[in-house]
Amino acid sequence: MRTLGLQAELALSLGLVMFAATLTLGAVLYQWNEQRLRDVLGGALQVEARARPGSAGRVVPGTVWWRVFRDGGARRVAGPPVAAGGAGPDAESAELARRARDLDRPLLLPGSPWSEIRFATPLGTGGDVAVARLPRDASARMRATPLVLTALFLVFDVVVFTAFGAVQARRRVVVPMQRLAAASRELGSGTFGGRLVEEGPREVALVAHTFNEMSEALEARTEDLEKAVRDLRESNRALREARSGLDRAERMAAVGRLASGVAHEVGNPMGALLAYLALVRRDAGLSDDARQHLGRASEQGERIRRILKQLLDFSKPPRPERVPLDLPALARESVELARTQTRLRGVAFSVDVEEAAPTARGDPGMVAQILLNLVLNAGDAVDPETGRIEVVVRGTVAKVRDGDDRAAAAAMRAAGGSREGLDAVECVVADNGPGVRPEDRERIFDPFFTTKPPGEGTGLGLANSRRLAEELGGHLELADAEEGVCSFRLVLPVAREERAPRGEGVRSPA
Repeated sequence: MRTLGLQAELALSLGLVMFAATLTLGAVLYQWNEQRLRDVLGGALQVEARARPGSAGRVVPGTVWWRVFRDGGARRVAGPPVAAGGAGPDAESAELARRARDLDRPLLLPGSPWSEIRFATPLGTGGDVAVARLPRDASARMRATPLVLTALFLVFDVVVFTAFGAVQARRRVVVPMQRLAAASRELGSGTFGGRLVEEGPREVALVAHTFNEMSEALEARTEDLEKAVRDLRESNRALREARSGLDRAERMAAVGRLASGVAHEVGNPMGALLAYLALVRRDAGLSDDARQHLGRASEQGERIRRILKQLLDFSKPPRPERVPLDLPALARESVELARTQTRLRGVAFSVDVEEAAPTARGDPGMVAQILLNLVLNAGDAVDPETGRIEVVVRGTVAKVRDGDDRAAAAAMRAAGGSREGLDAVECVVADNGPGVRPEDRERIFDPFFTTKPPGEGTGLGLANSRRLAEELGGHLELADAEEGVCSFRLVLPVAREERAPRGEGVRSPA
């Protein structure tokens, strides 16, 4: 059910109040006009009655005068001619004459606005009374004109007062309420910048001031809630990382125990087996086919020995050095080593070094091992003829909030090219290979997980690289794994000491 608006209700209320007030005033004016009519017209008619009714200079032309005698007889003394039998006064005029004789004073009977005005006054000689009846048209003019003026005044007064009240109500009340409603809608939608102008009447200004205070309080509380939500997300992320680290540590501990057992139980027999194979191959009586078979057996045995060595490295990590290192130079060396691979000669390599990148801290041998592993993995993923591998070294930030962009946060901290706000260095190895499938993203760093065909990988390369990065105080993560692009990000802490020597140039093709 729709109701009237505030402005319409105020205008209607003002109109009703003004109509009642003007109607009362009109009634007063009407009574005043009636009294004035009695005083002025009655006085004039009394003068005319005591003079000679119907003579020149009469008050209202066409007035009919009678002289009513004490014994009840009447005689017409003035007025237009009438038909036979109509010489006497009418009943109302005769009654007015009787009342004037009894009261012994002049009487004026205005009657209704559409009837004739009648007048009677004692003549003072033997109880005779002069009675007059004004013409109907003249009576209507004298009665209707004040009524019309009063009605026009009533309408004009109501219209003007209502319009003025509506304009003032709109300017003083309705418009501020509309602004308050609009600001409330903005506040409900989450926009806190709107403020009301504190002006107008005291109550309206007080409402605007109270709304502004409420808006500021809600904005402050919302900011506190958003900060609490961000902190909670950060805590949840840290908990997830801690849980992931605990799971990874448990897996690595299991792998370490397994690797120690395998190395102990298989390593020594495998060494003896390879020694015996070497002795047998020295026999001059062997055929070429037998010697070839023994050579292949020795190659597979050496492959097993390399796997055992990786297991031993994984289970017993070396103590890393923490020194300033030239990360761009290590990236270039890794690319040069990968370029020597026959299968990667058609791949396009590039190394991009950011000018403002700070110096990283870590173990040069371990970092070189991580980078070489990442570059070789990228080389295995790309097409040998159209593949592209890009290595980017730049400054960054160690941690960002969930949902925040690391590159944007690094740019903000760099403060226009300065390295003071950057607390880490990242080396991104990107390729244009098929990428990592979504279902493999969570398992890509698990030990013994590999996407290579059977016999071509052990699944320890990325797991060992991530472990080495964490040993250095950094981390290794999968940055992008969409179709058509794959990149891994190695993040290392910044060396606060003196910078290590760096090669010349910002960007150089490897």
